[in-house]
Amino acid sequence: MLNNFFFPDTAYQLIGFYEQEEALYAVVEQRFVASDSDTDLNNVTSFLNSNGFVNTRNNDYYHPELGIILEDLHDENVLTSQGNLFFIDTVFYITEQFHQ
Repeated sequence: MLNNFFFPDTAYQLIGFYEQEEALYAVVEQRFVASDSDTDLNNVTSFLNSNGFVNTRNNDYYHPELGIILEDLHDENVLTSQGNLFFIDTVFYITEQFHQ
């Protein structure tokens, strides 16, 4: 999972799978993080920019070298605790660039 590679502090743990109406779903969980302050989205942008991501719109990012899109990073999905950012419920997409 891409989240586990980029954000190991909030890695997903695979619990299992379930099937519903011929669709297979993964069941995952993340550790609980208690936020102690509001998340400044400028800090999120700075952190991601320093790791090669470019802000494309609102709370969405793209890594042009890796071909990875990262979305939905609003202040309820990136928590701040003791000055550190914790990424919760991230949404990754891979592009054709990823496979090259």
